[in-house]
Amino acid sequence: MSGVQNNPALFDFHPTAAKARSTTTFVDNMRLPVHGWFRYSAGFSAQWAADLIRESDASRVLDPFAGSGTTVVAAEECGVRGIGVDVHPFVSRIGRAKLAWRADVDGYVTRANAVLARVELERPVTLPKAPLIAKCFPDEHSLTDLLRVRDAIEELRVGDDIDELLWLTFVSIIRACSPAGTAQWQYVLPNKTKSRVAEPYSAFSARAAIFAADMRAMQSAAHSSPEGVYIEGDARTLDGVPDGWADLIVTSPPYANNFDYADATRLEQSFLGEIDGWGDLRPLRKKLMKSATQHMGGWDPSESLDSDLVEPIRDELTAVFGRLNAMRKEKAGNKAYDLMIAGYFLDSAQIWHALRRASGDGVKVCYVVGDSAPYGIHVPVERWLGDLAVSAGFKSWSFEKVRDRNTKWKNRKHTHPLHEGRLWIEG
Repeated sequence: MSGVQNNPALFDFHPTAAKARSTTTFVDNMRLPVHGWFRYSAGFSAQWAADLIRESDASRVLDPFAGSGTTVVAAEECGVRGIGVDVHPFVSRIGRAKLAWRADVDGYVTRANAVLARVELERPVTLPKAPLIAKCFPDEHSLTDLLRVRDAIEELRVGDDIDELLWLTFVSIIRACSPAGTAQWQYVLPNKTKSRVAEPYSAFSARAAIFAADMRAMQSAAHSSPEGVYIEGDARTLDGVPDGWADLIVTSPPYANNFDYADATRLEQSFLGEIDGWGDLRPLRKKLMKSATQHMGGWDPSESLDSDLVEPIRDELTAVFGRLNAMRKEKAGNKAYDLMIAGYFLDSAQIWHALRRASGDGVKVCYVVGDSAPYGIHVPVERWLGDLAVSAGFKSWSFEKVRDRNTKWKNRKHTHPLHEGRLWIEG
């Protein structure tokens, strides 16, 4: 086995304040300026990221799975340069919109008021075709009002950053205006209802006030900081990130736990008319890191198992692949976990090589990650990732467990104990 496991004494990069923070939850971010503009459950703590950036004394921070922009905004708060990369177009747009907090606040407020003035005209609207919208918005009057806000924002676009801020203001209220329940990981549950449902015009007005207050707070605190950069791109190549650029990498990759990131914003994308149904997400799934069985259609596992990139873990990966393949034939659901695991680690190997190219000597890396046990077959994710990182040219790795998972309730698929933590990489 390459690298070093569970021996923090060999590493000088375990910042004290950052360790004290809760790393693996986005919930606390909802109380923070800008970070709370859109709740993206797959994120991590912005305050933890900021502590890590400050204590590392970094000047250039990279996040290859930028999501809704937590790391890049935290870098701006710390006065350092940040680049975020994400392949999901809708989520990338959210991240870029957050970086528009430097826009003229009074201009934003004026334009938000113009949106509310236009919706009072009560013009006809075109209903989205997606069946999901009818399920999630049974009140036709509320749905019509929400669509009028959507249309007013589009009609008043002038091609500047405020356009994107208004778009995000609207996107952030869509779920609040639906009585449909939402699962922990943002899946929509039309058969469950919420006790409180927001009225569209009031919700938009209230969110606009929050955005304006947050913009003023950020402009007061971080007005002179370098502007962050958000690239819609693939972590496996990191096109657009200069060679040797990063001296700190802070990220949380998709876990190998079968969560379909393409589906996470299906409600919002359906409401905006970007997709009409679940099947329309197929092109996006082909772009995403292979972390869900829905991403594996037509993929040949030999692409991974025969690749030189997975050489450090090939024997173990092949053995786990075989066990999952055999188990799959016994299960009624026929979930392609075997393909998912093979694809996940080939993608991970490609990502480590891209990160090595984009980072300088002495780079520090913190990967927030959890292990996996599809069909109850354990996959030592952090160890395999660490070995792949060393094979890509990084020097060594260690893992620091933050919390246990799968302990409070009985998983429908397995009862194998899991954990989550920080994979530290030295470059």
